[in-house]
Order: sequence, then structure tokens, then C-alpha cells
Amino acid sequence: MANWLSKLSRSNWYFAVAGLSLFCLCSISALLGWNKLSNYRINLDGSTEIFTVNPGNSLTSISAKLAAEGRVPNPHLMTIYAKLLGLEKSIQEGEYLLEPEITMAELVKKMVNGDKFQHKVTFLEGWSLHQVLAELRSRSSIRQEIDNYDPEHIAKLLGLNVRNAEGMFFPDTYFFTRNTSDIQILKRANTKLNKVLHDSWESRGEGLPFSDPYEALILASIIEKESGLNSERKKISGVFLRRISLGMRLQSDPTVIYGMGLKFKGNITRQDLIENTAYNTYRIDGLPPTPIALAGKASIEASLNPSKADFLYFVSQGDGSHYFSETLSEHNAAVDKYQRESNTR
Repeated sequence: MANWLSKLSRSNWYFAVAGLSLFCLCSISALLGWNKLSNYRINLDGSTEIFTVNPGNSLTSISAKLAAEGRVPNPHLMTIYAKLLGLEKSIQEGEYLLEPEITMAELVKKMVNGDKFQHKVTFLEGWSLHQVLAELRSRSSIRQEIDNYDPEHIAKLLGLNVRNAEGMFFPDTYFFTRNTSDIQILKRANTKLNKVLHDSWESRGEGLPFSDPYEALILASIIEKESGLNSERKKISGVFLRRISLGMRLQSDPTVIYGMGLKFKGNITRQDLIENTAYNTYRIDGLPPTPIALAGKASIEASLNPSKADFLYFVSQGDGSHYFSETLSEHNAAVDKYQRESNTR
């Protein structure tokens, strides 16, 4: 090495040092440029937005779109960055959440990983199948594939193990990406219901009159409609199960209302109570043929673990809670006190 250096002329030595310095300077400049490029912040004006990559969009068109929307200053900025990393073929279509301070590197990472924006839909406890389907139809982000809303048709469409889809979905919030179908969401809601129902069935109390979990779900749906208080659900379950064991009818107003369908206008008349429908538990023995609403976990567990008290009746106290009675005379007195009319359940 020393001999080689000694052979260099003074001018050659000068050019060698200058070339090395220039190489180092270019390397440092490139490094600084790359750091600035990858950490460039997307211009969002302090707000959160959704950026959409449509099917078939190229990296060039995506970068140009960002520039056209004023998110980046140059239409080639993202193209250069992604190509240098070899990611130009890895961008996935979909919607991506752009949050304040997000960098171009973070956005590219999202699009490569398919970290798409999640929409959500919520099914509430006590909802009917009609309400569930209406909620799904109201969302433009959901792909509508169901064109026949008959409960039996939907049961077949989803491959359910029952004939009627009423009450066969778990009330919860479900997250999904745009263009997820209504069928896919309902299948997820049914899968969750089956798990909750199975787990609750495994820890059920003794001496219950149910032949299978579906019957427990039917009672759970009635409990769900009778009270919104968790503290009351096991008591209500106990009332109905004791009535069944004694050969009494359930006499549940929500079942009458469900059987009335569109005829229900807000009040139940004496004529409604004596009308023969498959769901009028003032007229039929035992449980109705299907659930009447979506039952939450608390109601499902209550149907399978009822209170051991000897209550046979309950009446609304007007504040969302109920007064429970063991005898008919006590119940009639409670009805007179809280409702001022003869209306036994």
C-alpha cells in the first residue's frame, strides 16, 4: 500500500482524495435525501381522511392522485419511494385512514400490509330480524347480496341449522372493510351467537325443560324484550320456567306484539290477547316457535341459570323495573298499585 501511494504523483493524490470526498459527500446527501423522503408528512390540514385505492390503480396513478389532492407536492414522490424499496407491485386496493402527522413511509406500509379502514355496524339487543336487515341496507359500505328478506329464505341462504333466521344473530358491533357483503356480516354474527350459546349451554343449571340450546335461545329472546335490567333477567327467567313446570302459559306481552307484526300500533287490546297466532303465549302452551328478537349474553345466561325464587308474576313499576310476586292476589294488588288496571301477565 505504501509503495502504491508513493508512486502516485502529487496531482494524482489530489484527485484521489477529492474523489473520495465527493463520494462521501454524495452518500451523505443521498442518505439525508432518503430520510427526508421517507419521513415526508402527508398534507391533511390537521384532519382525518379516507384515501381510496381502487382496483387496478397503478403506483403512478396513486402518487398522481395524492399530488392532485394536494397531499404531496410532486406526483412522482411516492412512486420514487416505493420503487426504491421494490414495493411498487405490492400496493393493495382498499380504503386507508390518513391521520394527522402520517408520513409517506407509513402510508406505503399501510397499503402494502392491507391495513384497511374498518367500517362498523351495530346490532342491538332486542332487535328483530327486520331491524337487522334494515341496518345492513342503510350502509353504502356494505355490498347488498340479499334480495329476499323472508326469514326462512335467509336461514337457507346462510346455511343455518334452523328453518327461521329470526333471533339467530348476536347483538354486537362488527367491523368490516368496504364491499364486505351483508351475507358475510350475518354469518359472522351467527357464528358469534353459536359460540355464546354453546358456552352458556355448557354451564347451564339443572332441571331445565329445554331439549336443545335453540329452545333456551327462544326464552332468552323473550327475557330480552321483557326487561333491560341485568338484575331482573334471572328472576324473569325463573318466572317463565316455573310457569312451564306448572303447566301455565307464559302470557308474555312481547310475544303477542311479535305475532301481531305490522298490526301493532303501540298498544295491546283485549282482542289482541285472545287472537290466535303462533306467538301469542296467552293462547299457546309453552314456547313460541322461534325467537322474537336478538338476545344478548346476559339474557342467554339467564335463560339457562334462572333465579331459584318462587315468583310466578311480575308487573312494570313504570321506571323500567318490575315488581315480582309469588301469588296471584299479591300480583293483582301490584297491578292495581302500579298500573291501576287489571292486566295480568
